[in-house]
Amino acid sequence: MFDEFKKFAMRGSVMDLAVGVIIGASFTGIVNSLVKDIIMPPVGLALGGVDFANFFVVLKGDRAVDTLTAAAAAKDVTLNYGLFVNAIINFLIVAFVLFLLIRQMNKLAAPPAAEAAPPPSEEVLLLREIRDNLKSRG
Repeated sequence: MFDEFKKFAMRGSVMDLAVGVIIGASFTGIVNSLVKDIIMPPVGLALGGVDFANFFVVLKGDRAVDTLTAAAAAKDVTLNYGLFVNAIINFLIVAFVLFLLIRQMNKLAAPPAAEAAPPPSEEVLLLREIRDNLKSRG
């Protein structure tokens, strides 16, 4: 009987993992769009109207190129630190949302607080008082 339970529990874990992977892949697309289309345009505007994804350094090739796509078309070797910062922002957003999600799940899964014990009966209180008097007498 225990073996059947283990098989059932393992099946549930695999399904949970599969659902998590699918939701994670979908969530990554949403976060990428959030960073690229919503967050980075105001940041670029604050930095002087520059497209943040176009922050790069040409290591080898024509240093006069203005955009990353032009550098890629010219087959220049570039260091794309703007894209790296975008990836860091993506990660931070995903980590923050997962933190909130896991914290909420832990709150839901936490056992309910134990009810307060009922007050002791008069007999128990009387016995405690007798015990304390006997202790004080020595």
